[in-house]
Amino acid sequence: MPVYSINLDVNDRQCACIGGGTIAARKVEDLVEAGACVTVISPSLAPALAQLASDKKIIHIAQPYQPGVIGAFFMVICATDDKSVNEAAAQEARSKGALVNVVDAPGLCDFTVPSKIRRGDLLITVSTGGKSPALAKKLRLELEALYGPEYGTYLEWIGTIREQMKHSLKTSKERECFWQQTIDDEVLSLLRQGKLKDAEEKIKYAIGCTGVKP
Repeated sequence: MPVYSINLDVNDRQCACIGGGTIAARKVEDLVEAGACVTVISPSLAPALAQLASDKKIIHIAQPYQPGVIGAFFMVICATDDKSVNEAAAQEARSKGALVNVVDAPGLCDFTVPSKIRRGDLLITVSTGGKSPALAKKLRLELEALYGPEYGTYLEWIGTIREQMKHSLKTSKERECFWQQTIDDEVLSLLRQGKLKDAEEKIKYAIGCTGVKP
């Protein structure tokens, strides 16, 4: 069945991960990066999770999963190496209204986590619906080579200008002129080469073309 694509805001949301291994660590690190308040339920922790707990970036409940341990969470990741435990935890979490993801079991998930490339605020995701993580990884590596850090820098600059542009560019012709001057291979090539001043000058030139004051 086709899925509905969404970028989810989990900032300050209560999320849990059942399991403390290396796979759980990757899931938790992404949640922490996104600002979630994460509780990990596991008798032991992988080194990366132990460091997060030591830094007080996550809460650690040092016990294995058992019925009743899952509280009121917005999202629950089930990532133990025991399928029966994952299934039981998923069932309990869903009964309490949580969104559920079960590692390596798409049929038990409310959502899956795509392979991703992040360049600043630019986020590119690849999903195979859980059918081939290997293909998703291959495509991610290809996209990483195609879309380098310069795209993040470019997006940051354009974001700074955008609010001003909304008020200053009154016609569609002016807006078209601006984007034609700034979204092109030359600007990105300059950024890729580290020629930030040259790229900035080209963007400033585009602003001048439209009559927008820099």
